Amino acid sequence: MVLHPARVPGEDRQEKAPPPKPREVCVMASHSDTLRTVQVERSIAATPEAAWELITDITRMGDWSPETTSAEWAAGSDGPAVGARFKGTNQMGSKKWRSDCVVTACEPGKRFAFDVKAGPFKVAGWAYQFTAADTGCLVTESWEDHRGALMIRLSPVITGTKDRAKRNQETMTMTLQRLAAALETT
Repeated sequence: MVLHPARVPGEDRQEKAPPPKPREVCVMASHSDTLRTVQVERSIAATPEAAWELITDITRMGDWSPETTSAEWAAGSDGPAVGARFKGTNQMGSKKWRSDCVVTACEPGKRFAFDVKAGPFKVAGWAYQFTAADTGCLVTESWEDHRGALMIRLSPVITGTKDRAKRNQETMTMTLQRLAAALETT
């Protein structure tokens, strides 16, 4: 006689694992006590190429970012390429400002990065990294503070936020949530 263990209803069905939770990572700069670099990651159920296509269409950045209201290619640029230029318009509450950007890295499906200036002043470096994963891709958004002392003092007056790193972590998290929602519903 062979004994069979009791079966639980539905046991033979394969349960789907829950989707991975988004990961957020903040990195402190080793050279100071202030947060000068922020990094946020999110798993998205889409190919790296699909995510890269949406991020590099800077005319849609206002769809993802809660702070960017619009962006447009400038100075004869018409698409993503190293050296391409674009202008961004941002808003937080009643504060509005524009920025000049230049693409510093452009690898389809892998990386997109740009530097930001306000007039002659350096402001920041932004980067998006796209890594293939079993569930689609991992998108990493990074911000590096390039502001000098004068811009650090003026920034709260211009943008309405005193803690730029904290604000960017919040908006970067929202940006990747919105990007994921767009990619995972198409």
